[in-house]
Parts: sequence; C-alpha cells; structure tokens
Amino acid sequence: MEELDYNLLFRWFVGLNSDDPVWSPTTFSKNRERLIHAAIEDKFFERVQFLAREAGLLSDEHFTVDGTLIEAWAGQKSFKPKESIDDDTDDPGNPTVDFRGQKRTNATHQSTTDPEARLFRKSHGTESKLCYAGHVLIDNRHGLVVDSRLTQATGRCEREAGVSMAEAVARARGVSIGGDKGYDTRDFVDALRDLGIAPHVAAKVRGSAIDGRTTRHAGYGISQRKRKRIEEVFGWMKTVAQLRKTRHRGKRRVGWTCRFALAAYNLVRMRNLVWGTS
Repeated sequence: MEELDYNLLFRWFVGLNSDDPVWSPTTFSKNRERLIHAAIEDKFFERVQFLAREAGLLSDEHFTVDGTLIEAWAGQKSFKPKESIDDDTDDPGNPTVDFRGQKRTNATHQSTTDPEARLFRKSHGTESKLCYAGHVLIDNRHGLVVDSRLTQATGRCEREAGVSMAEAVARARGVSIGGDKGYDTRDFVDALRDLGIAPHVAAKVRGSAIDGRTTRHAGYGISQRKRKRIEEVFGWMKTVAQLRKTRHRGKRRVGWTCRFALAAYNLVRMRNLVWGTS
C-alpha cells in the first residue's frame, strides 16, 4: 500500500493514474479472503501448467520430490502450554519468558500467534523453529513444478505428501520419482511401487529399502543427478518470493501464498527456457 501511494510503476501495474486515490488496505484483505475461498491459486497454477504442457516443456515420466521448512510468522515466546493462563504483566507486548528447564513439545504447547504452526527442526544440530512444511514435485526434464503441498511440520509429513503427489502423476507406465535419503523408508518405497512408480530415491548406507531392482537401471543414476535441481525451486521461493519466513498466519493462507509463488517460478522458468531456445 505504501508503494502504491508514491511509486508510479506500481500504479501503472494496477491501473491507477498518478492522481487517483489509493484503495483502503481492507480492500486487499477482503479480496484475499474471496480469492482463497474460490481456490484461485489452484486455477492459476493449473493454467500455467497447461501452458507449459502446450509448449512441450513438461514430461509425464520422471519426477523429483522434496520438502523444505517455511518459518511461521510467530515467535518462540508465543509457544506456550495449552492449558496455561498468561500471567505476564511486565510487558504484554513483549513479555519476559524463561524457557530454561522446560520440555516444550507440540503435544503440550501451542503458539498463541499461529496455532497451526508446529515447532520442528529438519535435521540434528539445527535450531527448532515454529514453521510449516512445503512440499514440491518437479519434472526432471526442465525442473518445472508439477504439484505442491503445504502441511504442518512433522516427522512423516514429507513422505505422506510425497505419496499424495505421486498419486496424481501415476498415470502411465515408466514413471519414476527421485528423492533424497529422507524418502528411503519401507513405507514410502512400497507405496510408490504399489502405484506402479519406480522409487528412485537415494539409498541409505544401512537399512535401505532400495535394492538392485532399482539401482541396476541407468535411469536411477540419471534421477540422482537430476533430483538436485529441486533445490533451485526452494532457493527461488525463499529469496525472490520472500518465503523464507511467511508473512501470513494459518495453513490455508500460507499454502495459498506458496502455490502462487510456485506458479510464478514456473512462469520465470518457462520464459528462460523459451528465450534460451529461440
């Protein structure tokens, strides 16, 4: 809204003349709720995907799945026991909180700012944060996003979202889905095989669910090289699309924003592909 008040480029983009009054901020809030209710982000994403398919930029055979954490718009101080009453009176806006000696888990605590966010960390040795989990499925040919999910962050959310997205692409024979070692579990590999999909996930050194039925094929090695391209999507989301930390609260709104961001990524990627081949 501040940019619209004085930036002529923003005014030109939305169709306002230089002397037109700027809309009330509540206009955007009300319109956003209408767009969320109409699932306009899915329609926009599907339309962009249709254009990519018409241009011959999408494959129906080889894919890669992965997930990333999106930090919630909530601080650690908001993560409080579910049954407690806030007695802090020194500074209601920024109370003094001592977490030392407390065992804080999602089972006993909840954020008062964003109750749907979950305290989670992706790997050992990293900080636990209130966050959501974003999941992406890309096409290995050009790295375009073909599907996405946004879920609460849990230890199983990546594999569950991966199976959900795999069901949407299990349309033809010869489909493969690559992934990192986090997807090398018996339940995920078996779920892909039940769908007729080759599980081209990176094999663990010990206790791997991947065997010679998969690794002996040349396509497995290709999938392992191609799967790293998905990091480009996450890098673009968190820098250009500014989704390292979301500015919305609630899973529905955060997922709405992520879906639009991924559609925008596809548009940028398609532009580069078309110009690069012309």
